[in-house]
Amino acid sequence: MNWDDTRIFLALSRETTLRGAARELGVDQATVGRRIAAMEKDLGSVLFLRSSEGYLLTAAGETALVMARRMESAALELQSKLEGQDAALSGTVRITSTDSITVDFLLPALGAMRRRHPGITVDVEVSTQMLSLPRRQSDLAIRNVKPDNPDLVVRRIARWPVGLFASRDYLARHGIPVPGAEFAGHDIVAYKPYTETGKTFSLVDEAARAGQIVALMNSSLMLRRAVAAGIGIGEMPLHMGESEGLVRIWPERVRKQDYDVWLVMHPDLRGTARVRTVADFLAEAIRGLNGN
Repeated sequence: MNWDDTRIFLALSRETTLRGAARELGVDQATVGRRIAAMEKDLGSVLFLRSSEGYLLTAAGETALVMARRMESAALELQSKLEGQDAALSGTVRITSTDSITVDFLLPALGAMRRRHPGITVDVEVSTQMLSLPRRQSDLAIRNVKPDNPDLVVRRIARWPVGLFASRDYLARHGIPVPGAEFAGHDIVAYKPYTETGKTFSLVDEAARAGQIVALMNSSLMLRRAVAAGIGIGEMPLHMGESEGLVRIWPERVRKQDYDVWLVMHPDLRGTARVRTVADFLAEAIRGLNGN
């Protein structure tokens, strides 16, 4: 089984459908189906069971999967090692980040970087999910959550205080929350992952038991825009609330846990000129805010 066949086998084992595998590989479904059939014929073994739930691995397929993953690991390691020796300031750098960070910082920084390094192309993936750097789905990640993979190069590039904000229209209708009243009589726009921890939901460390969560957002940018639309009150980094023209509630309070921003890189890419250049450029753009 050669590497091209292995890539197709791995994609189908992960996606379980011809369509999903074809989308991952950038080929058509017929190619995936044809190559899998040819592999099974060459190996003399059935690798997948065709079922209503998709393509499921047989016992032979599970054995092949172990070896295929080893091949994938070796191929990705070779690619990373070779790219780590690339000194040219040209080529593509794949970046993943959140929508707020991308809109507020990455895009302006990338515009300036483009003027200085026209040979570098960026492929930006905006997502709340952390793409896999070890599997080379991305070269750089800029996130507000520190990954727990010890094999990645991680550095904090900013730490922003978080406050409570509302629109002027909202405050005209509802007034300012009374400290200690747990937001009684107030509507709240909440960041959805914070409500799923099992802990009492709070805003700037005050429990929100008496408030009503009227909107859940899995995007910090959408949370900001929802608060700006007068839907409810919400917490966000101070500079983001100020950039939206919002009114800061309880300006003497900030959340105990700051909004940290982390830059994450695969260790083998630290010596790649284009990746290191982009990483340093973006880190400086974010670190420069409020003296960070």
